[in-house]
Amino acid sequence: MRSSSSPLTRALLIVAPWLLILALWYAIRASGLVNPALVPAPHMVLAKFVELSRGRLWEDIYMSTQRVFIGVALGVSLAVPVGFCLGWYRGLRSFMDPVINFFRALPPIALIPLVIVYFGIGEAAKTAILFYASFFAGVIVMYEGIAQISPIYIKVARTLGASDVEIFGKVIVPLTIPHILTAVRVALGVAWATLVASELIAAQQGLGALIQNASSFFQLDIIYVGIICIGVIALVMDLLLRLATRRLVAWQDRIA
Repeated sequence: MRSSSSPLTRALLIVAPWLLILALWYAIRASGLVNPALVPAPHMVLAKFVELSRGRLWEDIYMSTQRVFIGVALGVSLAVPVGFCLGWYRGLRSFMDPVINFFRALPPIALIPLVIVYFGIGEAAKTAILFYASFFAGVIVMYEGIAQISPIYIKVARTLGASDVEIFGKVIVPLTIPHILTAVRVALGVAWATLVASELIAAQQGLGALIQNASSFFQLDIIYVGIICIGVIALVMDLLLRLATRRLVAWQDRIA
């Protein structure tokens, strides 16, 4: 069922939560419950963003975005076929499920010492951390989604005389696309959440490095800038993926 709300109403619904967050932010600072020195005001964070944007902030954003993109691309590229096989073959899924969930539960930050030993402190180490996080997030989404595909579609296709190649290309692939896109969305979110951990490995550039360096000098406004930049970039990427999902799977029935 489609929403019949006006564009103005939809715009207000989008803006209202952010205005509420800003109001709450100012209220906490003014309440006296927290030392104002520990909570820089939004306008102070904005001023610091403008100041940093004249320097190397855009290079940090570029480096972090590049690392996340490479890590997610590699992770999802492997997660899709692995997740498909696990979802399609029940015996394989039962065999591998404990192993997948064991490694998925391990926090990437705990693996940093081993990653440094095996990959050094260069870009390969940072990519390995993001790959790890993206792969296990993506593979879980993929095999859970594939396992829920109803076999009735394949039975109907066979009844209509479709060959195995036609079934794969015209039935299985279209049904798999939504799960692939969801896997990418989840992997992106996990990768951005893991970014700061990955940039603990001797990173000189990147938003995680910016946050770490600022924490050493108690520069809270810079820490806020880094956190907000990560959130904004992740949000923009997610919105673009949601738009792509709507276009690519427009044939699906949706509730809203």
